[in-house]
Parts: sequence; structure tokens; C-alpha cells
Amino acid sequence: MNRVLFVSSEVYPLSKTGGLADVSGALPRALFEAGDDVRILTPAYPGVAERLDQLRRLGTFSVPHEAVEVEVGLMVGRLPGDGPLVYAIDLPEYYHRSGFYLDSQGQDWPDNPQRFAVLCRVAEVIGCGLATLDWAPSVVHLNDWQTGLAAPMIRSHARRPALVCSVHNLAYQGTYDRATFESLALPWSWWTVDGVEYHGGFSFLKAGLVYADKLTTVSPTYAEEIKTPEYGRGLDGVLRHRSDDLMGILNGIDRSDWDPRSDPWLPVTYSVRNFAGKVDNRRALQREFGLPVTPDMPVIGMVTRLTEQKGIDLVIDSVPWLMQQRAQLVVLGAGDSQYETALRDLAGKYPDRLAVRVGYDEQLSHRIEGGADLFLMPSRFEPCGLNQMYSLAYGTPPVVRRTGGLADTVQDATPENLAQGVANGFVFDAPTAEALQEAVGRALLLFSDRARWMDLVRCGMEADYSWDARVPVYQRLYALASEAVGPVDAI
Repeated sequence: MNRVLFVSSEVYPLSKTGGLADVSGALPRALFEAGDDVRILTPAYPGVAERLDQLRRLGTFSVPHEAVEVEVGLMVGRLPGDGPLVYAIDLPEYYHRSGFYLDSQGQDWPDNPQRFAVLCRVAEVIGCGLATLDWAPSVVHLNDWQTGLAAPMIRSHARRPALVCSVHNLAYQGTYDRATFESLALPWSWWTVDGVEYHGGFSFLKAGLVYADKLTTVSPTYAEEIKTPEYGRGLDGVLRHRSDDLMGILNGIDRSDWDPRSDPWLPVTYSVRNFAGKVDNRRALQREFGLPVTPDMPVIGMVTRLTEQKGIDLVIDSVPWLMQQRAQLVVLGAGDSQYETALRDLAGKYPDRLAVRVGYDEQLSHRIEGGADLFLMPSRFEPCGLNQMYSLAYGTPPVVRRTGGLADTVQDATPENLAQGVANGFVFDAPTAEALQEAVGRALLLFSDRARWMDLVRCGMEADYSWDARVPVYQRLYALASEAVGPVDAI
């Protein structure tokens, strides 16, 4: 049995801005249900305490911070549904804010390095058995840049747990200047090109990549991509150097939340064997978005951040072409203001064919997956992606660009793949509007062939995208990391 401290800056259903939260809620639960002693560490943002079951306060303890000691409160509870224990850091001046990372203007909080350095310090204290918890982990699993500094902090102890660092998106690296490094009173021995120093500044994420015992990212293809200059974001050299310690493990999805047979947010539940409810959900979705209810016209859905990474500009450029096809498009998302404005303008120009909701709405995202016939994910890069797996599970074949986890999960509906029964979506290569349109055109043509379309749908819906298949891989990774460190029971 592994004793794992899983450290993340967001955990669903306690807090969420994206896929990191989904993974940080689902993977620890799956490991816990498989028998591992997994405990989660995360900040107590507003609402976190109220969402925890069996909440109680453990008291306060001191952690070093900016050359002084700071008193940190700690609460413990369980993830809803008899899940694993969660340690929530109660530090109001850092975490009681409406935005986890960004202010109301969409800008990074200026004290983010201080806020997440504290998260790393608490991970160090708990990870190395220095807190009065009567428990210490054998493995500390760090996630994304916000937790990266915990790796050298923990590694500085003679007796320590094994360290695993997961990269969910290499585009976010927690990079700050030398003055910030000095203000955090970090050891100058770390300030080397082989340590945390990064082009004259320093990087939280680089710290995790350099000092952790084992590294993971969220799909096999992305693990290869980030070792190249094109996708490595300046850290490809570090990742090539650590190549033997880097493993790409495809994310899973939480089928207790994402299952069309039991989804409480769908107007009508359905299954691969009782697919009629899909049509009812499409009608309800058309009505919810104010679109004409047209039974013979497919609805294309998109739930995304409105950023260049997600290829939203390719969709915007393709709207005039798409409006000439027999299809409707519904989009849910928020992000860059230029894309929000462009989509609103296009929705005004094509009110019967295009509908847009700007913002984040978890329940509506379920209804889009359940009511749409196709799902767009034309990402320029995508470490793993979850929505394509939600779409497959919901019988909503995805149209994706061949990159990262999209390449690992979606098999193109070529004649050969269709004949072999392995096709489950539509794939294109070039990050252009023309390539996207070609793939969507193939999808719309196949949609008119009901028998072959249902073969595509069945292939997606009958596959297993749950975390259960991933758990043994993580358990083996933890064992490999622990072998490099030795036993930690003496901590």
C-alpha cells in the first residue's frame, strides 16, 4: 500500500478552473478506492471548507516563508462521497479570494509566487513528517507549477519521501524574476542552470522537473512532444535530460460524474443500447440556446477556453463556411476578449445557426455533451484533453487535431478504420481552418449514413475511459520512485 500526499492547487469538486482539478479529484479517489492511503493537500479557497465532508480543524503550525515563520491553519475533511482525506490550508490573506490565480481583471495576482510557495512549504512539512499528524507519506505527488518548489524543499531533507512531479500543461511554468527568488529567501545553492534558474529568473515548474525522482505528463504523445523545441516551451532540454524518468500516462475520466446513463444534468439519460434519448437531449439543447429545433440538422458543440491554444481562431474563421452546411453550432467558453467579441458578433449575424454562451457552466457543459452530435477540439496543442473522452462516452464523436492526448484517444474515421471497427471520431493534422473544415465536412457526410454513424458512436461509447485502468500504472510509478529513495518509515 502506498501512502501518497497528492498536492494540487485545485481539486474538483472543491475548486476548479480546468482539467487539473478534474484529475486532482478523480485520480486520488481511484487510488484510494484501490487501497492506497492517499491524502490531498490544497488551499482552502472560499467554499472549499463547506464542500468537505466530516470537516474538522487540526490547528496551526509554522512554516518558513520570506525569511520569517508564518502561522498556517490546517483543516481536514473528506472529498464528498466517502472519498480520500483532504488537508486544506487555511490562510485567508493568501487564499480567501474570488479568483484562484487571477484578479477580476484577468491578471495574475502579483503575490502568486508567495501564495504558492506557502503551499509548497506545507507540502514539505507534511511530506517530511514534520507536522504533528501521526502520518507521513511514502510518496509526494506534485502537480503543475504551483507545487514545483516543494521538490527541492523536500529533497533538502536527509530522510524524505519519493517525489513524483506531473506536468498537466507545460505552457504554465510559474516563472518569476531574481528579486522574487530573493524575497522568498530560497537557498542560493538552487540558483544554477542545473537547478531552478531559468534565463535570468527562476521557474517553479523547472524546480519540480529537476528535483523530483520521477516525472509524468498526461498522455504518451505529449510526453514525446514536450521533449522537442516546438512543444517544449524552453524546457525541452531539461525533459530530454530526464527522459528516462519521464512517463506519459493518459488521463481518465470520472464516470461517476460523466455517464449519460445516470447524468443528473441531462434532460433525458441514455445509453449505447437505448440511444433514443440522444435526440431528446439535442432538442432540449436547441431550445436552451434559442436555436430552431431541426431534427435532421446535426448540432456541433464546443466547450473550451477561448484561447489560441484551443484553436478557437480556426473555428471563428470557419463559421462562414459552416453556416453554408446543414449544421448548427453551440459554443460555451470564456477567455481572450477578442475571441469572445468575435463569437458574439457571429452569433448575432447567424442567430438561427450559431449560439454562444460566454462563461463557465459545469451543468451546461454536460448538456452540450449530451445534446450535440459532434464535438470540436481543434487544439494547437493538448496535453491530454478530457472533453474528447467525455464526448466519446456520450456518443458525440469528436473532431480533433492530431496532437497530445487527442492523438492517443481519437481514431480517425478513415475507410480502413471504419471497416476494422476502430474509428471513433475525426482527425486532421494542419492547424488551419481549411483542415478543420475538411474534417467537419467528412463528419457531416458520415452523419447522413445512419448505420455507419452508429458504428462510430458505439466504438466510442463502449470503450473504457475510467481511471481504473490507470491506477496500476501510477502504483508502479510510485514503486519505481520509492526504490530510488529507499524506505521512509523512519520519518
